[in-house]
Amino acid sequence: MYKRFGFFLLAIVTVLTMMMAGCHKSPQVPAAGSHISDIDVTHHVKTALIQNESLKGYDITVVTSNGDVRLTGILNNQAQIDEAIKIARASEGVHAVHDELTLKK
Repeated sequence: MYKRFGFFLLAIVTVLTMMMAGCHKSPQVPAAGSHISDIDVTHHVKTALIQNESLKGYDITVVTSNGDVRLTGILNNQAQIDEAIKIARASEGVHAVHDELTLKK
């Protein structure tokens, strides 16, 4: 009787372990060139903004989610806001830009 119970218990533990392992989704690696990580997109945008002479020294926050970039910060004029948006849109991996930049009062 104990042999059967031990076998039965082992079978249940094995099945449960397999089920739990199947529930965990490992991150899928996209095909080369088909997707850029949000961290990389943020890095590309921030680097491009910092390298721009008219935007250098301004604190522009860049947050990326699924390729959608949100820009926040305070700039001196509309031309700087337009330039920041243009730079973000041109950056690699950006799907959309959400402008939350404001003018200094």
